[in-house]
Amino acid sequence: MTHRTAEELDAALGHIREAPSDCGEVKLIVCRPRSEERRILSEGRFDREEGLVGDDWRARGSSSHADGRANPLAQVTVMNSRVLEAIAGEPGDWPPAGDQLYMDFDVSAENLPEGTRLSVGQALLEVTAKPHTGCAKFTRRFGLEAMRWVNSEDGMKLRLRGINTRVVQSGTVRVGDLVTKSAPDRGDAGRNS
Repeated sequence: MTHRTAEELDAALGHIREAPSDCGEVKLIVCRPRSEERRILSEGRFDREEGLVGDDWRARGSSSHADGRANPLAQVTVMNSRVLEAIAGEPGDWPPAGDQLYMDFDVSAENLPEGTRLSVGQALLEVTAKPHTGCAKFTRRFGLEAMRWVNSEDGMKLRLRGINTRVVQSGTVRVGDLVTKSAPDRGDAGRNS
C-alpha cells in the first residue's frame, strides 16, 4: 500500500468535515478473530458482554487493566469511513486499521461527546471517554504521516483515528444500516467501568 503524504491527507479534510452529523451509514464491519487477522462481514452481532461476536476483544485483553482483562470502555472501535478513504483508498484496504465499524458519520468530539448514544442497526452503542489514537501498528500499516495526521491537534478534535464505544443494547448490524445519535443517558453511565 502506498502511504499518503501530509499534503494528500490535508486535502481530504474538507470532505471529512462534511460527513453526516445526525444520520449516517454503516460502510464496513470487520471482525478480528485473532491478532493480525481480519474478516469482513456483511452483518455482525454486537453483544453487551462480548462486543462484536467472534472478535477477539475479550480474549485479547488490555494493558490498561492490571489484571489484563478487556477494557469495557474500548469494546467496539468506530472510525469515520471518509478518513480511511483518505488514508487507505478502497474499502478493501481499510481492515488493517483494526476497527470493527466504519461508518460515514461525523465522530468528532463536538458532534459525539462522551455518553452520546449511537443507534446502529438494532444495536445501541455509547461513546466512551477513552481516547483512540494512532499507534505503532497503525504507523506500520499506513505510514508515519498518517499517524501524525490522526494524532495532530485537529486530528484529535475531529477524532480522525476514531472513537471507543461500549455496547449498551445488543443487536444485529448490517452494512448499509443507518446510524443516528441521541443525547447521553446519565442513568446507565459507568456500567462497565
